This record gives sequence, structure tokens and C-alpha cells, in this order.
Amino acid sequence: MQETPGAAAPLPPRLLGRRFGAGELGVVREQLRLAQPVSRAEVARRVCAALQWRSPGGTYALMSARVALLRLHRLGLIALPAPRSHRNNENRRLGPRPAAAPLPPRLACRVDQLAGLRLECVRDRAQARQYRTLLQQHHYLGYSATAGAQVRYLIIAAQGVLGAMGFGAAAWKVRARDTWLGWDQAQRRARLHLVVNHTRFLLGPWGRCPNLGSKVLALAARRLGRDFRARYGYAPVLLETFVQCDRFTGGVYRAANWRCVGSTQGRGRNSRSHAATQPVKTVWLYPLIHDFRAALLGGPPP
Repeated sequence: MQETPGAAAPLPPRLLGRRFGAGELGVVREQLRLAQPVSRAEVARRVCAALQWRSPGGTYALMSARVALLRLHRLGLIALPAPRSHRNNENRRLGPRPAAAPLPPRLACRVDQLAGLRLECVRDRAQARQYRTLLQQHHYLGYSATAGAQVRYLIIAAQGVLGAMGFGAAAWKVRARDTWLGWDQAQRRARLHLVVNHTRFLLGPWGRCPNLGSKVLALAARRLGRDFRARYGYAPVLLETFVQCDRFTGGVYRAANWRCVGSTQGRGRNSRSHAATQPVKTVWLYPLIHDFRAALLGGPPP
């Protein structure tokens, strides 16, 4: 069934981190009228071109634009065409969720005994399916598809696949992080793409290798900037992650030289309200370059 827009609501003051007003809404409505074929993908492409909604790497921000347009649709400000399929795009691309797979043979060794330990960037369909399956079956938060810039890895050694880790868009506002950095609202809007969130970290329950977690984090820190630049045309300068206090201590991040700068207030990573609806988490940061603070406060981009 097609999702229908609600009663018209006030205009959001910003979309995709940019000012948004009646003029921009008029452009969106005009591109919606002109779109041929009439599809959400074509509307997003036309709006990106008309409003110059681009990613920091210079390409059209198509996935983020579709999220923004859906927000306008749900606010009753536009009426998007029905989606061409009611199945999730990623489900169509990767196929149905697999049944639970048997665990690999148990592995117990020192980290220096893991031959060929490496991170393999998820690029093709088979790797994406494997990444999704690992998180669905073994991570307490499961798997969820995300829009925007992201890099995902499989953790691999000669003994087999040991886990998975993912990096994506930073949280919009985090008081502990923002206070520690000392940036203002304008600096955060302009440079938030240079902060990357460590969204998922899974070491499979079949492996017991002391210090593996900190070793893998070090591998990721060394190559993440290169992989982001190759895919999106820019390199991040700071990593962030959130550790749920009632489940974990964050010891693996401390061992990898991440810095705990405070705690969240339980509002969720992209919340703009004042209601506490999520578990409290500690906030951990890791600089990827020496002069990260200058880059985030307005120095030349890396």
C-alpha cells in the first residue's frame, strides 16, 4: 500500500544540513511535476541537480536526497509517487534473509598466530550478503541499512572470517563530542562529514583471541581514510563511536587508544528532541590525523 502524506506541516528550516525555505520547496515541487519517468529515483536526481545537493566528494547526494524528500512527503508538503516495489531496495539486491548458519569451528589462539589478518572492503553482492548475515545473526543490534557515505569491512584471516565492522555518517549532535572539539554550529554543519561513526563492530563468538579487537581497530584506522577518499573523494579526520554502558565497558577502544570524552543523554544519535528514549552510552573518539582539530574548526580540508 502506498504511503500517503499527512496533513501539511511547517517547513523544516534545514534539509541535508542546508537552509530550506519556500523557494527551495517550490523547486522540489516543480521537479516533481517535471520528472519523467515519474519515480522517486528520478525526482531525487532532478532535485539534486536543481538545488545542487552534492556530497562532499562532489557527486549528487541521491540517497540522502531520497531520505529528505520522504521527510517532506511525510510532512504533507509534497506527494511522492508510489515506490516501484514494496520490498526494501537492499532486500531486492541481496535476496531474502538467509536462515541461521552453523557457527564455524571454534578458534582459540594469540592474535600474532592469526596468519593473514586483514580487513576486506565490502564491494560486491556476495560480500554485502555475508556482512549482513553476520550482523543479523551475531550482533546484538542486528543489521540495518543506512544512507550516506559508508565503508564496511569483513575481518578475515587464514583461519576464516572472524567478524565485520562498519563505518558511516556521524551523529548530528553529541554534546560531549561537540564540547570537546569546541566547534560552533556553523563549523559542525560545514565539517560534520569529516567525522565518521563506527556503527558496527562484531568479532564472532567462534573466535577467542586476546587483543584481537584493538588490533582490528588499528588496522581500520590505518586504511579508512584511503578507502573513503577512493569511494567519496575526501578523507575523514576523526572517528566516533558509542558504547552502551549497561552492556560494555569500552575496554577494547581504550586499548586501541581511543579517548572517552563523556556520555550521551539517551536521545539517540540523530535526535533533535529533548526526550531521553535510548540507553545512555559513553562517547569515544579517535583522531585519524595529527591536526584533526584545525581541520574540523575550519582549516583547509584534508
